[in-house]
Amino acid sequence: MTKALSPDDRLSVAVEVAQRAGALALDYFKKRDALVIEQKRHVTDLVSEADRNVETLIRDALKAAFPEDAQLGEEHGLSQGTSGLTWVIDPIDGTAPYLNGLPGWCVSIGACDDQGPAIGIIYAPVLDELYVSSRGQGAFLNGVSLSVLPGDLRSGLLGVGANDRVKSAQVGQMLAELMEAGAAWVRYGSGALMLAWVAAGRLVGYAEPRMNAWDCMAGYALIKEAGGCVMPFPSGEAMALPAPVLGASAGAFDELDRICAFGKSADW
Repeated sequence: MTKALSPDDRLSVAVEVAQRAGALALDYFKKRDALVIEQKRHVTDLVSEADRNVETLIRDALKAAFPEDAQLGEEHGLSQGTSGLTWVIDPIDGTAPYLNGLPGWCVSIGACDDQGPAIGIIYAPVLDELYVSSRGQGAFLNGVSLSVLPGDLRSGLLGVGANDRVKSAQVGQMLAELMEAGAAWVRYGSGALMLAWVAAGRLVGYAEPRMNAWDCMAGYALIKEAGGCVMPFPSGEAMALPAPVLGASAGAFDELDRICAFGKSADW
């Protein structure tokens, strides 16, 4: 029997699972020309056998260790649990860069309970970076403690993301307003990895108008433990649906929230 709502007890197992998953994903990455690839919603929304098999590895390992926990994953959906804790899994975040031989992809394993994000593990095998956090225990990169950037929105680079779920004109308006506010923004292939970089102080924040829980839950846990702020993600059944995502340093969050206005405009 697992202890109800005890993420610390689960952390070491989840870290080991993430490393195993990363090793499998990296093996597929090195042989990516042979992968079977399918289109999902559109031509840039892709999935491969690597995504599915890596998620299966993660889910099977976590289920064996913690059979009472629920799981929500990008490729295999929701499985119910009774413990009150839900694992939120993205086997390969950044599938497009992954399939094109770029290093900006990662394995993301988060967990949440009725208090919100509880565990965050993001492993980027090509970069040899392992981000780990557990509620109340801090956030770490390869064992070194992390903290978000000090200062406001102009104190560092801002990460942004967008997809076909939102109007392109609204995204353009958001970017224009960020530039007018003096923010310098960048876009990388993996939203999960950019959230980890907020926790690491490499980015001042990250904003995306529609994102899935499996893309952000681990990053949210990391940011909170590194001293940053995050926009709450829906819970319950709504957690399976895309929602606005915003994470930033404490000094940048309010201004970023005001400019992006996620959920406060009909255009979103």
